[in-house]
Amino acid sequence: MVRIENMNRDELFVWVADLLAEMFELERASLTPASNLYADLDIDSIDAVDLAVKLKQMTGKRLQPEVFKTIRTIDDVVEALVGLGEAQAQSAAEPQAQAA
Repeated sequence: MVRIENMNRDELFVWVADLLAEMFELERASLTPASNLYADLDIDSIDAVDLAVKLKQMTGKRLQPEVFKTIRTIDDVVEALVGLGEAQAQSAAEPQAQAA
C-alpha cells in the first residue's frame, strides 16, 4: 500500500506519471503536470476508470465520483491525491487528539 499522506506534490507527480506510463504504455519523459489525460495522452473513459481502480488498490482510498469527474490533467490527479492524503492524515490525527 502506498502511503500518499507521506508524499509531497513532487513525489506524487513522479509516482502518478510512472504509474500512467506503465499502465498505458506512455513515454514517461513526455509526461508533465499539465498533460491532459484525454487530449494529450489519449486516455479514454474506460482507461480513466481503470486508473481510478488502480489508485484505490494502491492507496486504499477511493476518489469520490464528484472529484473523479473533474480530473483532466496529471496535476488534477495529484491534487486529488493530495486531498485524499490530507484527509487520511487528519483522520489518523483525530484519535490522538481525542485521547489527549
